[in-house]
Amino acid sequence: MVDIQTVSIAIASASVVAGVTYYALQIRHQNKVRHLDLFMRLYSVWGSEDMLNAHRRFVAIEVKDYDSFVKKHGPVTDASQVWTDIDKVGWFFNMMGFLVKERIVDMKHVDELVGHWVTRYWETIKPLADGWRKQYNIPESYQWFEYLYNEKKKREQQAGVKSG
Repeated sequence: MVDIQTVSIAIASASVVAGVTYYALQIRHQNKVRHLDLFMRLYSVWGSEDMLNAHRRFVAIEVKDYDSFVKKHGPVTDASQVWTDIDKVGWFFNMMGFLVKERIVDMKHVDELVGHWVTRYWETIKPLADGWRKQYNIPESYQWFEYLYNEKKKREQQAGVKSG
């Protein structure tokens, strides 16, 4: 026969387990909310007037190769508008790539909101990044932007495999 003390211990134990489970789920949910909030704040930077102007000018940039680009626009060390725009866009996506790598920002969100620009801009900037990586001996330059691009390509391949 079960006495009251045994029942009360079972109820207390079940209450502790339920409380710990609820708390763990709340922490997990709060982490997701914080990460999404951070991403949305960064996305609002993407929509700022300064970035929109850089974006509009960046879209018009034509890059065949590093040497011809430098010949036309001067070296990366110049503080010209074209290099400033490249840096604004490049640094933004470099930061996004780092946050994706650290699992602070979900690649799904990046892909859905700015995925097109990740592809287009990396493919534009890649010859430049390769050139200044070599010229200035900085192989890690824009490494997280490149990482972001590669992650996007992996997502596309996985989606193609799933739908194909």
